[in-house]
Amino acid sequence: MIPRARSLTKVSELSRQEVAHKAGVDVGFVDQLVEMGILTPGDGDVFAPGDVRRARWIDNYQSAGVPLEGIASAVRDGTLSFTYLDVSAFDWFAGLSSTTFQELSEGKGIPFDLLARVREAFGYAEPRPEDYVREDELAVIESVQIQLSQGVRPAAIESMLRVYAESLRQIAETETQWYRTEVESPLLESGMSEREMMDAQAEIGSRLVPVMERALVAMYHGQQERTWTKNAVENLETVLEREGLYAPLTHPPAVSFLDLTGYTRLTEEEGDQAAAGLAAELRGLVRRSSLEHGGESVKWLGDGVMFYFPDPAEGLIAALEMVEGVAAREMPPARVGIHAGPVIFQEGDYFGRTVNIAARMADYARPGEVLASQVVVDTASALPVGFDAVGPVHLKGVADPLDLYTVHRAR
Repeated sequence: MIPRARSLTKVSELSRQEVAHKAGVDVGFVDQLVEMGILTPGDGDVFAPGDVRRARWIDNYQSAGVPLEGIASAVRDGTLSFTYLDVSAFDWFAGLSSTTFQELSEGKGIPFDLLARVREAFGYAEPRPEDYVREDELAVIESVQIQLSQGVRPAAIESMLRVYAESLRQIAETETQWYRTEVESPLLESGMSEREMMDAQAEIGSRLVPVMERALVAMYHGQQERTWTKNAVENLETVLEREGLYAPLTHPPAVSFLDLTGYTRLTEEEGDQAAAGLAAELRGLVRRSSLEHGGESVKWLGDGVMFYFPDPAEGLIAALEMVEGVAAREMPPARVGIHAGPVIFQEGDYFGRTVNIAARMADYARPGEVLASQVVVDTASALPVGFDAVGPVHLKGVADPLDLYTVHRAR
């Protein structure tokens, strides 16, 4: 088996060589930090786990152009302190293991290129063969090894790693921005010095991190239950249909695009903050409508959203509700294009001609208008809605003209 990562919280004493290795720096750099008063060894010239983080972070500061002597001066006069790196909130920030990527690749039979994708999933540049594997990467590599043993294709593993990485990057960056505005800034505004704020926020973070981590995992399991149930239903329908016990409706899925007209002008006239607030309000509104009708918001496009609906009729009702909801809140008018047909799902996104046509339809729609294609209209005979023919329309980038219809509530 792959060696398991060792939690830093279980290591109380480290030598200079161990600090340097885990931090990924030279022993000479650790010596320099001690001489400058940034690191302070205990009796017997031993160090604490927090010293690994201090050495690594300060090395990063120096690489970013922050002068080391300036950091040391601020520490000496008490303006700056790195004691906050000793709190439990940072325990999961692992150091380097004693195994290189080349050794792991050869010893476990895992392609080096696949191991490199693991390093990239953590947000770092592709490693060299002689680079040491991070301790926290070992858990991911163990998962990779099990997948390979079960015949999972390396390309599929790489695809999953990219989805994990991008989703978690967005979570981490949003969380950090939230923490800065909601925790750190209020502490500074209360009169704390920068050093006092860093110590105080570290204690707050130590209480928050375990709870937020549990909340994150709980939401992940909730999403798993929803998607696994959907998959189980599809499997059951397949079995019953094969046995002649069930005849499901065979409508193709629908893709729709919604955007706000005048969003760019609003940004120019009222500023980025107002535009960001408008986008946040839009997200809350359309997310609720899509979920209530069995759909999902696939991606956000600044002033718009792309949706996927297994049932085109439900997507049509959701589109009307969204446009009406935007108008009721006196936001800039929304417009929607919705088309149904085959799509390709890959790495959390949908691709194909159906997607392209729906996007072009949204561009063609007028402010406050829901525009549907003929294939969507054909699924909506039982809905309390009406349609007005626009006629065959030549959309940019679409070879053949399409019969399009504006959608409205039944009169």
